Amino acid sequence: MRIIAGKYKGRIVKFPKSDLVRPTTDRNKESIFNYLVNQIDFDGIKVLDIYAGSGSLGLEALSRGAEEVHFVEKDFRVSKMLEENINSLNAKENCKIFRTEAVRFSKMKEHDQYELILADPPFFHFDIHDVVKNLINNNFLKEDGVLLVERSIQTKEKDEKEFQQEHFRKLGDSLIYIFDNNKKFS
Repeated sequence: MRIIAGKYKGRIVKFPKSDLVRPTTDRNKESIFNYLVNQIDFDGIKVLDIYAGSGSLGLEALSRGAEEVHFVEKDFRVSKMLEENINSLNAKENCKIFRTEAVRFSKMKEHDQYELILADPPFFHFDIHDVVKNLINNNFLKEDGVLLVERSIQTKEKDEKEFQQEHFRKLGDSLIYIFDNNKKFS
């Protein structure tokens, strides 16, 4: 895994060899950020990388100009690798790691707001549905913010029912869902 563009372009992002992590491929990450760069000005924004794993998505945003990235990763071993990746870029002052479950984090009443939220959960975990609803309903997104979720094509039917919308784009065996502040869940 590598950082594709920006000030850390070409730098390696390590990830643990574990069933706990399924990193977004470089190809998918490039497609995702090609879309985002036309939607968001990365300069000085605050980003949330929830289900962070190795931090590849959040670190890509940081490389492209984000001011601050918050990472949510519940597994201690995986979060240690994330911390190593942040330190290898000398980016500790721009990053914060929350070692907690995504659902618990998304229920927080006092929290920051983000211009960009990236969620790449394990493909066959379905707590993402509650997390997305919580993030939207609890106003984690700033007014013009974007929430992007990467899921498996194999979970499409259940995801589209729970997200109450169709996927935005197909990338290999992944489906991308986009949410903004106009989406509300009951």
